[in-house]
Amino acid sequence: MKQFQKLFFAFLLAFLLNNTAFSQGKTINKDQRYIFFFHNKFVEENDLNTPHPEYGKAEYNEILESFRKDNFIVFSEKRKKNTNAADYAEKVVKQIKTLLKKGVSPNKITVIGTSKGGYIAQYVSTYLANPDVNFVFIGCFRDVDIEEIPDINFCGNILTIYEKSDIYGVSAIRRKETSKLKINHFKEVELNTNLKHGFLYKALDEWIVPCKKWANGNYDLN
Repeated sequence: MKQFQKLFFAFLLAFLLNNTAFSQGKTINKDQRYIFFFHNKFVEENDLNTPHPEYGKAEYNEILESFRKDNFIVFSEKRKKNTNAADYAEKVVKQIKTLLKKGVSPNKITVIGTSKGGYIAQYVSTYLANPDVNFVFIGCFRDVDIEEIPDINFCGNILTIYEKSDIYGVSAIRRKETSKLKINHFKEVELNTNLKHGFLYKALDEWIVPCKKWANGNYDLN
């Protein structure tokens, strides 16, 4: 099943990026918006039906469906175990650059990641270095990251979301201040669900709604 999901994702992305009508720009809706979504490490290491001992079932498919219900085209896959975040990000950057070459506006593309997926999204932001692409980093920054992961630089329209009770994700203001690339918009949302790191396992409106607003270019989150 995992291999099928991987192949299906690759086929779908290749189809969208390479079919003749798309490449000629004849069927592109200029208002269409795209989301690249990267899940957390637990989903990477376990079957989707395996509940986390503390946080319960990871609602990966429910999260994707929520975005798709709002007419986003969503690219996502269940990663294989021990995926290297930086290497994976390099592949995604190539995919995004292909979309851009096909005529998709950078502000119509949003990269969203939770926990480890958020670190992948941060690497994408760094490597892509496009200040007009949207990014949402969820539960994926600790103060020690400044010293332990010095090669990350935020770039783009950056939204960070963290839960007050979560020790694995705090305010990323320090990363913003140390980043050397251009940040057009920056905003943070602190949640108070009291679910600790488990908040990002669930398809909660508390974090999904701000993601959708950001992806739609609502940088004030009104």
